[in-house]
Amino acid sequence: MSNLAAGKYLKYLNPLSAFNTKRTRDIFHVNPTVPPVRQEADAIQVMIYDYNGDHFHEQQTDSVATCFPFRDNQNITWINIDGIRKTDVETVCQHFGIHYLIVEDIISVGQRPKMDEIDNVLFCLLNMLYFNEQKGAVEVEQISIVLGKDFVISFQEDASRDVFNGLREKLRIPNSKLRQSKADYLCYMMLDMIVDHYFLVMEKLSERIEVLEEKIIRHSNTRSLAEINNLRKELIVLKRNVGPVRDLVNGFIRSESDLLEDRTTKYFKDIYDHIVQANELVENYRDMMMNLQDLYLSNVNLRMNEVMKVMAIVTCLLAPATVIGGIFGMNFDRIPYLHHQYGFFIAVGLMLIVPAWMLLIFKRRGWF
Repeated sequence: MSNLAAGKYLKYLNPLSAFNTKRTRDIFHVNPTVPPVRQEADAIQVMIYDYNGDHFHEQQTDSVATCFPFRDNQNITWINIDGIRKTDVETVCQHFGIHYLIVEDIISVGQRPKMDEIDNVLFCLLNMLYFNEQKGAVEVEQISIVLGKDFVISFQEDASRDVFNGLREKLRIPNSKLRQSKADYLCYMMLDMIVDHYFLVMEKLSERIEVLEEKIIRHSNTRSLAEINNLRKELIVLKRNVGPVRDLVNGFIRSESDLLEDRTTKYFKDIYDHIVQANELVENYRDMMMNLQDLYLSNVNLRMNEVMKVMAIVTCLLAPATVIGGIFGMNFDRIPYLHHQYGFFIAVGLMLIVPAWMLLIFKRRGWF
């Protein structure tokens, strides 16, 4: 057997492995006083979407310099950069007039979702969430979105996945509402798709919670407790990333920036309603997990009470035989029926009749 296969089964010999303590360290290992170190990407992928009502241009490159000519070209430009490298981020931000404080936020790690307005540029940082079916864990990818005059620049960590495929399809449709709108509507669409994807992740967790509830009701064991604990950790990740987005969206609603048209505000209000609903669902899931833990403890106590009841009944049924055997086992010279030819059978009969009579009484009283 290979080492990989052996490790797969040996981990079950350690009871703590079921509770995934490493996941706990990953979730709570946050220290804002220590500057995080980001591992820079080996390569980047730059996607450029330049469009207006009648024009659409799509280009893929691996150099940030390619996007420079698209500034101030009278079109709406979306530049999506997959892979974070400090030099590339600084170069792009310097060319588009983005403040250095925003650059620091883009290259940071483990930032809380937030929204800032600096030098007539709107910046928001939040996380895209994915659910890993194999690990049963919520995975996080940080995304930074910069909204400027007629351009949107997004910085992602992973080039293999995002939630914007539907947005790209809409951009390719001539005369679509997205093609007819300004850059603020594009920013709204991006935030809307990120928030909508939160519900898909929560739906996956909801299915896990439902299966776990049925499992606990049918048969509770230590593995069930470990699954409860692991799901509670994932809900912590979900709440940590979903909760602050409400303030982020509220920042767009209250902003008086010229980059946001009045007619776009109602769309951000729609996102706000969705994120409030998502927060409520997260709280409901947390309450559900607490109820499942109480259900697990109740089932364990109930099973223990059943065992204790059976043991108590068995002890009571054996008590008459113990008393009778003790009496006839005393070292006296004269004991009734001691030398009787049927004395042994009479004693054994009493040992059987009395417990049977007790068992009948217990049954009539509904004790078992």
